[in-house]
Amino acid sequence: MVHPVRGNDAEQAGKTEGANLLHSPKRAMAELRYSSSLGNRASSSPLKRDGDSSPLMPDSQLDDDDERDRHSSKDRDRSLFSHFQHLFPFFNDDARVSLHNSRISLFCLFLLVLVGLATVFAIVNKLNSPYLCKKDGIVLQCPHVKESPSLWENPYSATTSWKPCAERRDGVISELPPENETSGYIFIHAEGGLNQQRIAICNAVAVAKIMNATLILPVLKQDQIWKDQTKFEDIFDVDHFIDYLKDDVRIVRDIPAWFTDKTELFTSIRRTVKNIPKYAPAQFYIDNVLPRIKEKKVMALKPFVDRLGYDNVPPEINRLRCRVNYHALKFLPHIEQMADLLASRMRNRTDGTNPYMALHLRFEKGMVGLSFCDFVGTREEKAKMAEYRKKEWPRRYKNGSHLWQLALQKRKEGRCPLEPGEVAVILRAMGYPKETQIYVASGQVYGGQNRMAPLRNMFQNLVTKEELATKEELDPFRKHVTSLAALDFLVCLKSDVFVMTHGGNFAKLIIGARRYMGHRLKSIKPDKGLMSKSFGDPYMGWATFVEDVVVTHQTRTGLPEQTFPNYDLWENPLTPCMCKV
Repeated sequence: MVHPVRGNDAEQAGKTEGANLLHSPKRAMAELRYSSSLGNRASSSPLKRDGDSSPLMPDSQLDDDDERDRHSSKDRDRSLFSHFQHLFPFFNDDARVSLHNSRISLFCLFLLVLVGLATVFAIVNKLNSPYLCKKDGIVLQCPHVKESPSLWENPYSATTSWKPCAERRDGVISELPPENETSGYIFIHAEGGLNQQRIAICNAVAVAKIMNATLILPVLKQDQIWKDQTKFEDIFDVDHFIDYLKDDVRIVRDIPAWFTDKTELFTSIRRTVKNIPKYAPAQFYIDNVLPRIKEKKVMALKPFVDRLGYDNVPPEINRLRCRVNYHALKFLPHIEQMADLLASRMRNRTDGTNPYMALHLRFEKGMVGLSFCDFVGTREEKAKMAEYRKKEWPRRYKNGSHLWQLALQKRKEGRCPLEPGEVAVILRAMGYPKETQIYVASGQVYGGQNRMAPLRNMFQNLVTKEELATKEELDPFRKHVTSLAALDFLVCLKSDVFVMTHGGNFAKLIIGARRYMGHRLKSIKPDKGLMSKSFGDPYMGWATFVEDVVVTHQTRTGLPEQTFPNYDLWENPLTPCMCKV
């Protein structure tokens, strides 16, 4: 028996159900989904198909039920539409929603699109940043850059306005007095590596000319780093040196026989001129050194590295220094021949004749330590380098607390050596392809093969003299470290493109000699200050980086460059040593 629900009871039941729905939203949603599924199943029942009538119900009752279903459907549609309008007010066509709300919503949508585009652009730029290129462990790959027409040589039109003019002039009558009538004898120890010794020799000839003194053939002093016992005649052609300068300076091979105090020449204070200032003017030697030479007849000058200025001496003295450097100082024939052989092998490593690049990579442990710059590496590497610096340069190291700020400042100013990986990225940005033949002149690279890996995997045709020649061919040169350095010097000098990574006498002398030869051969001197800023910018795209590299280095390839006060004669011999065509 079915009992009808009384009014009060029905009302109470409705309230209870509503409270349950309010206090249990998850349950309400579940019931809503459940009721919807029941409705769907009911409508798909054979008893309720469109156009059919139930045999168990009269038609009038069906019509009433259909009417109630239609009203219920309309109520549900109205409720869903109201809910939709509440979520998205800018779709509301109700007159009560103002146009102002719609505009705000559209503006917010526009801002979201802009932020999205900016984010995508930043991510793409970061992925394409130059110092990352495409990095997988120690493998570094950069996008291809189109090769420029002047990739291997400077424009001909820019290199024809100057010619070298420091060579000896034939037919000139020498005005030099006899050896016993000069002011006296001067003697120097040329310290440091090969190229520092070379500069000291050039300066010694110039100082002898200034004082009208006789120059005793310089001694190549053993250095603490090089630890080499090479003599002048083991590297240079002595006969050519003396003969070529015979009209300029009187030069003798040894200390005069009548001088019996040879062993004390550098230890006796009476026989040594000390405290000569760096880059001293010519007048300093005339006022302070010449009187002592006239008195003692034989004097040693110590120290003698960079003890003569550039712009405070007569032009003919600077021209004489160029004459010594580019014409009088000639390597021995067997060194020249071996260098020619190495250069020939560089050009013929593949089937055809190819140009080659010479790279002077200054990233030895001593250079890294002396620079006091910070480089990427493990904590262990950094700790060992700190101990090395503390031991070798205790006064500069102090307690190490100031070094981080100093390293940042030096990098911004472009005073830090370029790492092999940084050099690789710059060369690729300039347009040099991976097939480029590269001769590397360097000592033992700090960090070993791991540090060299980015450069090697980007330029596979990269070799040293040890890889280019056999052990038997190089053995005769191993007796003297400076003779191996001479091979590097000549192979770099003969290259189509020379690239330096840090300052130093080697790079300065190579760039100066190539300029003196006519500026035709490219000598690339990277702008390390600008490059450090680019490498440190994580949002600079590869295309922007390439443009910066190309534009910046258009004027840093060894083209004619006017000299200026305190210029370096060895890197730029233009004004004193070259003449207008």
